[in-house]
Amino acid sequence: MQNVMAEQQTYSDNSLLLDAREQHVPRGVITAHQLVIERAKGSEVWDVEGNRYLDFVGGIGVLNVGHNHPAVVNAVTKQLGLVSHACFQVVAYPGYIELAKRLNALVGGGEDFKSVFFTSGAEAVENAVKIARAHTKRSGIIAFDGAFHGRTLLGTTLTGMSAPYKQNFGPFPSDIYRLPFPNAFHGVSDDDCLKALDQLFAVQIAPERVAAIIIEPVQGDGGFLQAGANFMQALRRITEKHGIVLILDEVQTGFGRTGKMFAFQHLGITPDLVTVAKSIGGGLPISGVVGKAAMMDAPQPGGLGGTYGGNALACAAALAVLDLLENDNLLARSNQLGEQLNARLQQLAEKYACIGDVRGIGFMQAVEIVDFETKKPDAAMTQKILDCACQEGLLLIKCGIHRNTVRFLAPLVTTDSQLEEALHIFDIALARASGRLG
Repeated sequence: MQNVMAEQQTYSDNSLLLDAREQHVPRGVITAHQLVIERAKGSEVWDVEGNRYLDFVGGIGVLNVGHNHPAVVNAVTKQLGLVSHACFQVVAYPGYIELAKRLNALVGGGEDFKSVFFTSGAEAVENAVKIARAHTKRSGIIAFDGAFHGRTLLGTTLTGMSAPYKQNFGPFPSDIYRLPFPNAFHGVSDDDCLKALDQLFAVQIAPERVAAIIIEPVQGDGGFLQAGANFMQALRRITEKHGIVLILDEVQTGFGRTGKMFAFQHLGITPDLVTVAKSIGGGLPISGVVGKAAMMDAPQPGGLGGTYGGNALACAAALAVLDLLENDNLLARSNQLGEQLNARLQQLAEKYACIGDVRGIGFMQAVEIVDFETKKPDAAMTQKILDCACQEGLLLIKCGIHRNTVRFLAPLVTTDSQLEEALHIFDIALARASGRLG
């Protein structure tokens, strides 16, 4: 009886479970908040002790339709009674084909596009690179400072941050080149980046050797920095001139996060390849590459795939997510929530000198935290703010190359009252972290 009671206790106590986590899970996998959740719904989660938290992380941009949306749960439950897994490389199933058809229309519009599915965002990125190299018969890939493209070896190489991602994991794959990313707050203009590209072509790799340029339309882990329409249109012209594939990594920005289905739709361009993941699956692991048919068909049969890629359950979830985004007015809701959040964050920036910048698009918003005297990035203050917010019941995480930016990735189903509650908590967290409140 004592053993049974002890086992039950481990599932109702954060500290005991976290002690077990420390014993059984390697330190390389960090957990931002020292709590263990037991259930979740919409924009809320409850830990094993019954404490409620507003989740403004959303699985790091995975839950645009919220935790456990009934439509997603029902779709997966129905699919579970039919086929849970068969591997698309062995036999096809309807969900994979229907999902490809719908994404091709959403991304390509009237153009001829095709889709292939994988499991993680990093897999999507790696396969987009393979497709670009197969199509162009070139090897060079250009990425950007501050980019995040995954934790596989190639994904880490493409990622434009040293710590913690690169560590001592090298040597890294070759023929990867890097450019600065526009950042008005830190004085990096569009022209600076385009001049750097000219210089790169002149001294490091000729454009006719470049297979692809990969870019996030809004950098996620890099600090919620947005590539503007003028910059992206110039980049599109350059890639078309030199026959370079333009890959847009929409893993974090896709599926309504920026107020449109995809962030590139703000920019007046059509990319060649788009990587998708995170919120497409509503919590289930699925990713993909959606691209121009001629490019997608470049790899020979057998060159693309993966055992779990486009798993039947995940495809069912993704189709339910698309239905919700298209029928439940969630794109308009993303813009509405984003406007409300940005306006309140601007007010807080006037109140607290540690907020150096407020930026975002749609319901993808962030504040950059700086030392109020030197205006330099303040990672320590950022962490204090996050800890104080968690203590008050709000989950947030940081980003940026200096880890001094607080990002907001709440589900698009967040209510007005939940947003107001979260902002009230964030105000308290800023006050406590800055010493205004004991």
